[in-house]
Amino acid sequence: MKEKEKDILSSIDSIEDIKNVIPKVLPVLPLRDIVIFPNMIFPVLIGRDSSLKAIASVSEGEKFIYLATQHNPDVNEPSFSDITQHGTIAKILQVLRLPNNLYKVLVEGVCQGEIVSKVENKEFLEAEIKEQKISYSVRDKELIAIMRTTGAMFANYIKRNPMLQADILTSYDNILDPLQKLYFAAANIKAKIEEKLELLNQRELKKQYYILTSFLSAEIELQDIENEIGEKIQTTFQSNQKKYVIQEHIRTLQKELGEEGMPPEIKELSDAIKAAKLPKEAKEKANEELSRLTKMQPMAPEYALSRNYIEWLIKVPWHETSQDNYSIKKVKEVLEKDHFGLKEPKDRIVEYIALLNLTENLKRQILCFSGPPGTGKTSLARSIAKALDREFVRFSLGGVRDEAEIRGHRRTYVGALPGKIIQSMKKVGKINPVMLLDEIDKMSMDFRGDPSAALLEVLDPEQNSNFQDHFLEIDYDLSNVLFITTANVSYEIPAPLLDRMEVIELSSYTKEEKLEIAKRHIIPKIIEEYAMQEYGITCTDEAILTVITNYTREPGVRELERQMSSILRKISTQTVADYQKKSKAKSNKPLKKNRYFIKSIQEQEFIVDNDVVLKHLKAPKFKDIEKDLQNAIGLVKGLAWTQVGGSVMPIEASLMPGSEHLMLTGKLGDVMKESAQSALSYVRSNTDKYKIESNFYSKKDLHIHVPEGAIPKDGPSAGITMTMAILSIAANIEVKGDIAMTGEVTLRGNILPIGGIKEKLLAAKKSGIKKIIVPKDNESDIINLENDVSSDIEIIFVAHVDEAIPHVFCRDIFKLI
Repeated sequence: MKEKEKDILSSIDSIEDIKNVIPKVLPVLPLRDIVIFPNMIFPVLIGRDSSLKAIASVSEGEKFIYLATQHNPDVNEPSFSDITQHGTIAKILQVLRLPNNLYKVLVEGVCQGEIVSKVENKEFLEAEIKEQKISYSVRDKELIAIMRTTGAMFANYIKRNPMLQADILTSYDNILDPLQKLYFAAANIKAKIEEKLELLNQRELKKQYYILTSFLSAEIELQDIENEIGEKIQTTFQSNQKKYVIQEHIRTLQKELGEEGMPPEIKELSDAIKAAKLPKEAKEKANEELSRLTKMQPMAPEYALSRNYIEWLIKVPWHETSQDNYSIKKVKEVLEKDHFGLKEPKDRIVEYIALLNLTENLKRQILCFSGPPGTGKTSLARSIAKALDREFVRFSLGGVRDEAEIRGHRRTYVGALPGKIIQSMKKVGKINPVMLLDEIDKMSMDFRGDPSAALLEVLDPEQNSNFQDHFLEIDYDLSNVLFITTANVSYEIPAPLLDRMEVIELSSYTKEEKLEIAKRHIIPKIIEEYAMQEYGITCTDEAILTVITNYTREPGVRELERQMSSILRKISTQTVADYQKKSKAKSNKPLKKNRYFIKSIQEQEFIVDNDVVLKHLKAPKFKDIEKDLQNAIGLVKGLAWTQVGGSVMPIEASLMPGSEHLMLTGKLGDVMKESAQSALSYVRSNTDKYKIESNFYSKKDLHIHVPEGAIPKDGPSAGITMTMAILSIAANIEVKGDIAMTGEVTLRGNILPIGGIKEKLLAAKKSGIKKIIVPKDNESDIINLENDVSSDIEIIFVAHVDEAIPHVFCRDIFKLI
């Protein structure tokens, strides 16, 4: 032991001799991504001008230099703030110039150092360096123990790492100095730059050994994980190799045995193709794909795609049909039972059934139910399927903007599927269902294609017998399908698509129709849904009309259903709460099978009248419109049609000092803005005719406002309303408050026809309007309406503005000259 200590001390003395000749001021060489330890010989490539000048400055005399690592290796010209304070004092052994203008400098670390202060030098970094002395004692037992532990771990690390040479461990064992052993081990392990720098920051050898031990422990753990992953990969590879060899043997035997030797899943597909009775083209395609499938490896990506394709060919219906019901009497009964009113759609369906009785090869006309929300478009289509004894399938086109949603994806895409049409056919399993394409006016288009163009082939009776889905890639016959589409507004359907459909308008319901629908359908449906049959509920007509008038404003009956549901839920809740409180029931079981509860509710009387409505629905949502029917200057009521029915649209006009500027507010569309400009031009060009001052617009601004600015408004039918508002404000004459009007006005004062007459009439009646002005050309539309729509309201037909003036204003000042 004493001999070993002498050797260690002698090696320390030799190092001390070298340290004694090291200058205090040394050039600093910044290093990228590397830490060089003392006693370590390492080649450094340099190319920066400052680094070359630093090397050149020590080419004469004692060749010592200070090595410091950069914090950020991407900095090209580092300063003292960019390098570490602690580093290694090294001696330059050799400098070689390389062909690419780089220099290879061979350096040997001497000892740890620390920058004390920087020296001013514009050409390169130079600093006063202080040797960092490491304190330790070769007789320290704790140091000896940690060195043994480190040695064992370092040996374990070297053996686990095949990239390191085995003689590294021999070299480590031959080093006697504890500090040199530390530096040698640290230089030969994989560790982060920050971790290695942590060793250079310490001045106590034991702490350095503890840090090195933690590095070795982490690296050995990582090596274990890497080895485990490698073993798993090797095992999986060998298993796959074994499976491949076995499968090849099986395939060879299958070729010898023929079809009997097919794998079970291939045999199952083959039998399914034979049983499916596919058309010739589909059968050839299926067998071709099956042949490809038998030659594939089950693990190949194409295997699942081919199998999926064959299964789609098998499962899509090719011949299966539903037996149509040709009884006109039954069809009428079903339609009358499920829906109240809707005379025109019902008549059209009866006509369709009548023609089916005469010919089985009838070209299927595409029906389009157009109308406001809640008027029964979807449920009517469902009733048609029920009347015909056909399967019913529905999918919504609202928001669809990808052509592949209709035609499907080509099989080259991952996760490819047929389009909605073929998926729906598979779902019903028949070739003659009733297929509802809901919200066809809500489709859009983008870079993925135009779905409306893809629907042209689907909805054309002359083409849909050869519909081709991109996924199936063969013709599919859709001519037996009864297509029905729905839309809120038909003018938003693309023209080529609209040309292939027969549009049937479903207009808004009258108050009387809503009453009947509530009594026949809505209330019985809610009672059944809430299991309230035992309640014996009676809803008075007055109560239902109160809900319709004071709590709903809609063309359909959805909100009416919600309000009636709310009333019945509250009645049910109160009844259950009262019974549980009275009986002090502790059971958590439902009351629907409790005979005492059923008996108690049978003994009560549940009548929904106006008092019950007010109790459960609270204050009415809509105020009494009669209070708004006051005469006013510049305020005229127009009749508008929207996607949710008709409405009374007041239009206000006001004159103020200005510069003859027309201001339009209320979120108006382009067409409505043009109507305002046309109305102003007409009034200004006829001031003499209507006894208005010709300069009424001089040095003034005209402001036309349509309230409820958050709601977009557009269309030409407000032309006559705006004209009357401008005439009223120009002549300072009041407009009658109980009159409303609609119609497009030309620059010559002619009134052109408009649409949505029924919805506009119903809106006028709800608002208490007594008289309306309608274009003369719409007279035939009024005649075709039911009496309950046009009753109790005076309708004035006009062809020119002059004919409307006597009915609009409170004074007869606008008589023609």
